Amino acid sequence: FVRLCLEKILSKCILQSRSLSGADAVNALRPFYFAVHPDFFGQHPKEREVNENSLKRLNGYLENLQKPGFRSFKPTRLTFYVRESEPNSCNAQESFSASGFRAVSFTLRTRDLLSTVLAILNSCSLSTEHVQSLHVNSQPRKEAKAVLNRPIKWDKTYYSFTGFKDPEEEIEQARRVETTLISWLDDNEANAVKKLKKSLPLREELERLKFELSHQLQLSDIRWQRSWGVAHRCSQLHSLGRLVQQRPEALKNVKGHTLIFTDRSGMSAAGHVMLGTMDVHHHWTKVFERLPNYYKLQKRVLFLEDQISHLLGGIQVIYIEELQPLLTLEEHFDNLDSFYNKLLDSRLPFHPRSLRGLQMILENDRYAPSLHELGHFMIPTACDPATLQWFIIAKAQEARENLKRKEEMMLTEKELISTSTEKFSLDRLYKEPSVSSAQMIDCCKRLLQESLPYLQGMHLCISHFYSVLQDGDLCIPWNWK
Repeated sequence: FVRLCLEKILSKCILQSRSLSGADAVNALRPFYFAVHPDFFGQHPKEREVNENSLKRLNGYLENLQKPGFRSFKPTRLTFYVRESEPNSCNAQESFSASGFRAVSFTLRTRDLLSTVLAILNSCSLSTEHVQSLHVNSQPRKEAKAVLNRPIKWDKTYYSFTGFKDPEEEIEQARRVETTLISWLDDNEANAVKKLKKSLPLREELERLKFELSHQLQLSDIRWQRSWGVAHRCSQLHSLGRLVQQRPEALKNVKGHTLIFTDRSGMSAAGHVMLGTMDVHHHWTKVFERLPNYYKLQKRVLFLEDQISHLLGGIQVIYIEELQPLLTLEEHFDNLDSFYNKLLDSRLPFHPRSLRGLQMILENDRYAPSLHELGHFMIPTACDPATLQWFIIAKAQEARENLKRKEEMMLTEKELISTSTEKFSLDRLYKEPSVSSAQMIDCCKRLLQESLPYLQGMHLCISHFYSVLQDGDLCIPWNWK
């Protein structure tokens, strides 16, 4: 036993010698953050949202590792989309999204910052050479390197005597036992209830501010592009309220509009007023003052959409905010203008009104047309006109069937959300934009077959992963087990 205790002390010194500080870990992960940061995925809302949510969970994992006396161990499964053109060989599970990004999934089971940093970089096929140049505590570099790869395995009697958990057994158990909805709710319900109760006063404040500003400015709605916390949203509305008091004349043009708090200021392709959360009041005031000019640009956008529709047999050009990147009105106009000039030169022989009732959206990041499961065509602005004509004619009937199915699915989805909310006495049931209607329907149907008293009074979000959000919302994957 004395020998085991001495080895324990020695191993602690070794681990300290190869540990990183929190600042070192951040520096070491810079290439990783650059490869997956949501701000670089502006044209890809699904990939951006997945990376944003995974980064939140990763940051929580890293913070826990730095807490004094941290012992609890829970493997964390993460998925990131990496901006790369070709796949690299790595140990993680990979697939390529429709946008061409590499999807990397891996599970963190490490107990110190250095091992965590190396695991993340290796999983994403990123270089780890720069990690060696970071500051290493306690022992000289050569000595630390000499013991870096020495495996430390304790005799099983040590864990029996001390009562400590065997990490190898925990890892093996995590591999054998798949997370289930019931077990996850058992483990996380208390934490979610605590966070939800703490957020209730702020939620009431948010609703009050939203109602008062909507009424005062005669707005259609106030929305947020991202899933910011309640406290963050309240501060944004307080900031808007101060602007209303300081410059009431500047906001007279906003009547009847929808305000969206997002990353940049301007008017969106859908005609909503965007307020950049990082911008100061001066920038917001400029947006409100420029609204009359935006109205003129909107008329030009509508004219181009009508002309494109006429050239393509009556197919309707639409913009779907939930599925497309949040474009400014200027960007949307440029896309339409470029596409219209291309069509005008090609003179495609579509019969007038032969495609009436069908829908299409324009995209910048594709080179081949496709048909979405919801029935609309996804057309690249750089698409070859001859290819476009053949594709639309070949897929027209399928598109009509998908559009009809879409209406039925949306009605079914709405009914199932209402039924599930009532059965489980949920305060709110909603989904992330990246979850399709078909996935939501499947999720709700299976939920209704269960007895889940844990959910009473909770906010439940259907997502792609398990998580408790900072305000107490429960996130579960749509394909939960």
